[in-house]
Amino acid sequence: MVESGPPGYLIHDDADLVGVAVRDLEPGDVEGGYLRKPESVRVRLNHPVPLGHKLALTDIAEGADVIEYGQRVGTATADIKKGDYVHVHNVRSARWHNSVA
Repeated sequence: MVESGPPGYLIHDDADLVGVAVRDLEPGDVEGGYLRKPESVRVRLNHPVPLGHKLALTDIAEGADVIEYGQRVGTATADIKKGDYVHVHNVRSARWHNSVA
């Protein structure tokens, strides 16, 4: 069943690969919205996503950049499927990442 009412997550930029939950979300279909566009986006969540945390809007391959705010915010440390919870278990922050592994 699809939620109705306000969006469950927000997308900051057209280039973003993740959205941010605006409330605690449970697995299943959830509608989200862009900050600067009227379109909505439906994603089937595979896991619970807590308020303020990220969810994948598309598949993200291990080693690929994770984009939020139109910027690289991290690197996927495992394959991430559309609808997955995106957090420290599958992303390494770009803030702490340096070119020397």
